[in-house]
This record gives sequence, C-alpha cells and structure tokens, in this order.
Amino acid sequence: MNTPAATRFSEKLVAAGFLLFGGFKPEDKDLAPEISAVSTPKSLLIIGSTGPGLWPTFKAASEAQDGQPDPMDRYTRRVLGKLAADFGFKPLFPFDGPPYHPFQKWASKCGGFSQSPFGLLTHTTYGPWAGLRAAFLSADELDIPAREDTPGPCISCPEKPCLTACPVDAIQLDTGYDVPRCLQYLGGTPDAGCWTGCHARKACPVGQDHAPDEANGRFHMKSFIGLA
Repeated sequence: MNTPAATRFSEKLVAAGFLLFGGFKPEDKDLAPEISAVSTPKSLLIIGSTGPGLWPTFKAASEAQDGQPDPMDRYTRRVLGKLAADFGFKPLFPFDGPPYHPFQKWASKCGGFSQSPFGLLTHTTYGPWAGLRAAFLSADELDIPAREDTPGPCISCPEKPCLTACPVDAIQLDTGYDVPRCLQYLGGTPDAGCWTGCHARKACPVGQDHAPDEANGRFHMKSFIGLA
C-alpha cells in the first residue's frame, strides 16, 4: 500500500474497533496458505483488538442485538471481511477450522508478545487483553511495520501474579491452564467473580488500561462457556 492507502486502512480499522499488531513476510515454515491457485502471499498482517477498543463499536452493531450465536465472530467476519476486500487482502480468521491457522505463532513473529502461563499471548503494551481477530494476506510486498524489539512481558515477570489469582488453581506453571477445572467451577458457581473476567488475566500488571469493563468481561466469559 502507498502512504495514503495505508492511512485510510488504519483509519477504517480503528473506526471498526480493531488495530494492527504488526506483520511479516511469510516463509514456508509459517504455513500461510496460498491466496489463490496462482498467488503466493508476500505479506501477512495481524489484526487484533483490546477490550475498550472493540466493545463500544461491537455493542452498536446488529450482531450484538440479534440474539443469534457467535455475535463477536460474525461481526468480525463481516467488518474485517469487507475491509480486506476493499484493500485487496485475503482474510483469515482464528475461529475458522479445523484445521486452524497458527495465529499465536504468526502474532509472535510481529514481536512484543510472550506466552503466558495460562496459554494466551501477552503483549508488552496491551497485556493479556490483546485479542487476535484476523490475518490479512497480501500478494504484494507491503511496507511492514517494524518488528517490536521486545521479548514480551511474561519472560521477565518476577512474581507472576496470574499463577495465584485463580480461585480453583486452574493455572499452574508446569501444566498450564486446566480448562475443564475452570469450566466446572464457572458452571457450578453463578456468583463467581470470574464471570466478569478471568482473575488470572485481571492480575497481570501489564496493559491494565486495555482491560474490558464488567459488561465486556461478562460477555466474553459467557462466550467462553458457550452461553453467548
């Protein structure tokens, strides 16, 4: 994209509640799919969101009001699908599959991310509130944003408060995130504070300004357990 096109793309992305985490020029080992039978991707952009950025825009969208399943995924597909088409990209989504694309691996190549003890990537600016929403493939060699030259916050976090914040010890450094234990607790404890957002994520000292509010957190927890 030239500079005016890149500016328009960024403005439309932000207006829809999303942001650009970065990108890279994919190699064979990155397992980026072909754009078409005759077109190989030369650039891959990672599109994401944070709690306060996406929530207000999503809540005003038709998908949030129609009572149908998977409203966030449907909003993401509609909005980012159109944006990709407008700028000549092929969109990929993390909720499409199986097989699923290696979104965490792709995001890590942008820099600034580290793997958290509970499985999510944590970003040096946005903390554990950096949601991966799409990847855009381009047949052109784009002017890719410079890679963030940081290893991500979890590697150097001395206290790791996320490990002790879970009320049922569903997160362990050696075994990771025990999803069944978490789901069992949520299903049997309707008044748990976790319903407004995972305590482990809330305990992370990084990216607090990008955490969701209570309504946003409750929506995502209901989606996680299959109620939204």
